[in-house]
Amino acid sequence: MKVLKKIGQLLALFSLPIKNNAAFFLFMYLLGVLCERAGRYYIKNVPMYKNTYLELFADLYVLCLLLMLAPPKIRGGLRTVLCVLFYGLAIIDVFCVVNFNSTITPTMLMLVGETNASEAGNFLSTYLNTSIFLSPVGLILLLIAIHVSISAFSPWTSAFFKERSTHFRLKPLFMAMAGATVVLLLNLAVAKSAENKQKMAFLFTRDTIGEVEHVLTQTPTAHLYMPIYRLLFSIRANHLTSKQLTTLFEASEKVTVDSCSYQSPEIVFIIGESANRHRSQLYGYHLPTTPNQVALQKTRQLTPFTNIVSNWNLTSYVFKNILSMYSIGEAGEWCDYPLFPQIFRAAGYHVTFLTNQFLPKAREAVYDFSGGFFLNNEKMSRLMFDTRNTSLHQYDEGLLEDFDQLENGKKKHKLTIFHLMGQHINYKQRFPSSRAKFVADNYDRPKLSRRQRQKMADYDNATLYNDSVLAAIVQRYRDKDAIVVYMADHGEECYDDDHHVLGRLHSAEIDERLARNEFEIPFWIWCSKKYIHQRPEIFQSIKTARHRPMMTDVVPHLLLYLAGINSQFYQPELNILEPKYRKERLRMLKNRTDYDLLKSKKPTNTNIPKS
Repeated sequence: MKVLKKIGQLLALFSLPIKNNAAFFLFMYLLGVLCERAGRYYIKNVPMYKNTYLELFADLYVLCLLLMLAPPKIRGGLRTVLCVLFYGLAIIDVFCVVNFNSTITPTMLMLVGETNASEAGNFLSTYLNTSIFLSPVGLILLLIAIHVSISAFSPWTSAFFKERSTHFRLKPLFMAMAGATVVLLLNLAVAKSAENKQKMAFLFTRDTIGEVEHVLTQTPTAHLYMPIYRLLFSIRANHLTSKQLTTLFEASEKVTVDSCSYQSPEIVFIIGESANRHRSQLYGYHLPTTPNQVALQKTRQLTPFTNIVSNWNLTSYVFKNILSMYSIGEAGEWCDYPLFPQIFRAAGYHVTFLTNQFLPKAREAVYDFSGGFFLNNEKMSRLMFDTRNTSLHQYDEGLLEDFDQLENGKKKHKLTIFHLMGQHINYKQRFPSSRAKFVADNYDRPKLSRRQRQKMADYDNATLYNDSVLAAIVQRYRDKDAIVVYMADHGEECYDDDHHVLGRLHSAEIDERLARNEFEIPFWIWCSKKYIHQRPEIFQSIKTARHRPMMTDVVPHLLLYLAGINSQFYQPELNILEPKYRKERLRMLKNRTDYDLLKSKKPTNTNIPKS
């Protein structure tokens, strides 16, 4: 009996953290569940974290255990502080969910930091109204009212939570059973939550925002399922980007231009999105997905390059590398070098940036935040661009309207950068339904479901629409002395072979099949007739270089050459049009896989079955 009594007393100890912080534990648990449920209700297609209930129990238990270590005199004050913090974050988080379909994100925190008093006042007058009380925010306010009433205003309930310990001591069996229940739940919670906690710890200890982003591409990823975790992550992400911005500003001070010949008065640089070269008619695809580009090629003004690869299959990584004068293999990282648009401005070019992706918005994934934080920094933006668009569009044609409005005909030397959404997943959202041409029946793939074949059709329709946008951009320069360079940031997989892959495999080992679909990209240069007539030597160098191997991290050197910019940052051996170009340069995909060594091995069967 004594042994059983000792066991019962030991088990009862496990219930003490909850028992001594009963109201706090109960209401914080209800608050956590309410936040998670509200988020999943308003943000469609995002399921509730399946381990919410157990992991929340474990988190609050540990917090209550830590409170037990505090002296009783200050424990109540600590609980009050924590309640104010958690309730405040919950209101902010759920408010954002209701109004912006997004929980707390790094971009939101960045925008708050850039908001002045006037803007904050306008925001509050717009969104704070009586309707907010009818949303889940109202439920949180009700929960607060009940909690305050129980803890402070009701002697009976206060006595229930604070003074019933004598009553419970009279029931050791009850306390032992409560302790046993807590032990059982804790064991289940630890077993179910350990992996997520490990992933969270790994995420929070990354040294750069790029590393953070790459961790989040891996599956399963860390679930930041509570507002406090999302806030801490947002603070960490902004801290990391701040460090890189500081380094960028230091690099920007080193920009010098020795001379500029302006040998290309108008340069257009188009960055596409998620374009698989092997799904382009221009590169031999069996369906007519790029008829405009094929027509331009037949005029001999458009030259497709056949051996170009991206260094990453992640937009933000690619974007940083193609804007920075840094090239893979050099000392340091991308932010240690100046960005080429700033060099163009220093040389006297009018630089315009038109993006349909990297503008700050409330519901922004960390990938867009990572790729766009330096572009959207007001000071850095002024260093790089003279003009830029201020709003995103449902379809890329909206950028053409922005261009027509921003175009400054008085400027003699111009660099215009277009950044399209292209074929970014979800493909069906990348083109107007009225422009659809391909359907599931166009694909003779019996192993695929009709839904999968329709995905293929959607991708090809997005490619076809993208082709029309590219043609419209070229059309605007047809009668000018201009050159247009187009590249995709990376490729995309859309059931292109028997592996039945959709999207990109960020954490997979890079084999020949993956390299083919996700890293081999379309790349071409178009020259107007006037440009060809006045610069036949450049046009001929383009034709000569079309089969040379290149990785897109060295594109800035090509662009500086086209402008005739002489700067300490220009390296002729990295310019594909130069006779000195280093063709044997290693092309390391994701800094770890030698593309050319990979291609020299026996290829896998990646032929796309024809209809």
